[in-house]
Amino acid sequence: MADEELPDIPIVCETCGTRSKIPFDDVEATVERHNEQRHDGEEMAQVDPAVMELLADRVAEDIGLL
Repeated sequence: MADEELPDIPIVCETCGTRSKIPFDDVEATVERHNEQRHDGEEMAQVDPAVMELLADRVAEDIGLL
């Protein structure tokens, strides 16, 4: 099976007013590092909520909830 190229994931921090796209494999560490360094560990930066909603809808559809 060929390796699939994973998309960059949009990350937002409303507190800082920043948006960026992070490689899929680095999202968790990048968000955690941002929150630790800039917000004393408080969860401010996150995956763009619109992307999370779309992902949740697709997962629900895949498992037959929609």
